[in-house]
Amino acid sequence: MKPLRALLCGAASAALAAAGLTAVVAGQASGATADTAALSGRWYAAAPYLMPLDNNPPDAAAIMDATGLKAFQLAFVLAPNGGGCSPTWGGTAPVSSDTAVGAVINTIRAKGGDVSASVGGYGGTKLGQNCSDAASTAAAYQQVITKYQLKAIDFDLEEPEYENTAAISHEIGAAKILQQNNPGLYVSVTTAGTADGTGWFGKQMLNEAKTQGFVPDNFSIMPFDGGFSGAAAQTSALTNFNSVLRSTFGWDTATAYAHEGFSGMNGRSDTGEFFSQADFQTVLDYATSHGMARFTFWSLNRDRQCSPPDNNGTTSGTCSSVPQASWDFAKYSVRFAGATPPSSPPPSSAPPSSPGGGGACTVAAWNAGSVYTQGNEVSHNGHTWKAKWWTQNEEPGTTGEWGVWQDEGAC
Repeated sequence: MKPLRALLCGAASAALAAAGLTAVVAGQASGATADTAALSGRWYAAAPYLMPLDNNPPDAAAIMDATGLKAFQLAFVLAPNGGGCSPTWGGTAPVSSDTAVGAVINTIRAKGGDVSASVGGYGGTKLGQNCSDAASTAAAYQQVITKYQLKAIDFDLEEPEYENTAAISHEIGAAKILQQNNPGLYVSVTTAGTADGTGWFGKQMLNEAKTQGFVPDNFSIMPFDGGFSGAAAQTSALTNFNSVLRSTFGWDTATAYAHEGFSGMNGRSDTGEFFSQADFQTVLDYATSHGMARFTFWSLNRDRQCSPPDNNGTTSGTCSSVPQASWDFAKYSVRFAGATPPSSPPPSSAPPSSPGGGGACTVAAWNAGSVYTQGNEVSHNGHTWKAKWWTQNEEPGTTGEWGVWQDEGAC
């Protein structure tokens, strides 16, 4: 995933304790020994991302009780920070000696759920970069599958790895080997999203898959952090990505959608885009009506309202920065899986679906011809904006958090 997913360091043991995991599974923590009967593929396709060791991990059991969610996408398996071709969680916690993630998995399985492991992500060193070939890369991932008795795995292929042709060849080759050696393994591939579906490197990754004769259960794009404004821009990107899949693999439209997935970001993205519950519903409707293969998001660690609420200024790894009830966004994954989540009260106020929206503004509207200096306030697209320095003809909301205008929230 994107920059927030690079926050993989920290005191994992302290974070795990904060997650409220029970001692019931402590005796099983050397691996994942609870019932490992596979769920339906639809649940693995709906599994949202969860960092089990960082970003203030929530209690998976509590999420399951509140939403009906059964599957979780655990993130991320990386190469060791010091080098080597052995799997770790976040580059620091060797899979071989792990007990903490195993405890999380056992908690989930004890309640009838299951997990997939996501390998790669944004930041850190990927195994495909360190391992010498596809076979050694696959052997490293097989350790993860074997230890946790996994029925599903996700290859999150993005910057900077997917700019390295050798690394991508290793990852795609490893995915193909794992698919062959683990019958029934659910395999997803996730990559960056752009307005035309995916960018040059994403298309090269697809071409590598075609060359190697590898077809996963789905190829998913992440339409955020790329100038997207709400659900309309995301569904447009998904339509364009369908065309990319058709032209690459020679599929018809329906077949391409049956191999296509969506991986969103709930709330405020790294670049200041906003994706509300209403945006998720629109994309969910698009995904189900087009027969898409996957609907997931980054992340469950963020699927709760910030305390105190912060609905305009920052992006957090531990909350969404939009008004919400806890686990609102997880319920869209539950619906994609074909289940009905329990009902819950709506958030206290309507969330923004983009920097637009909001109520009636009392300050003067922004004017392209006017000169503004530090501290001047204007209204634009339903929000109040404050100038950080002198400016003229720079539209509020178009330059991200590093621009001249500070978003002060909906009017």
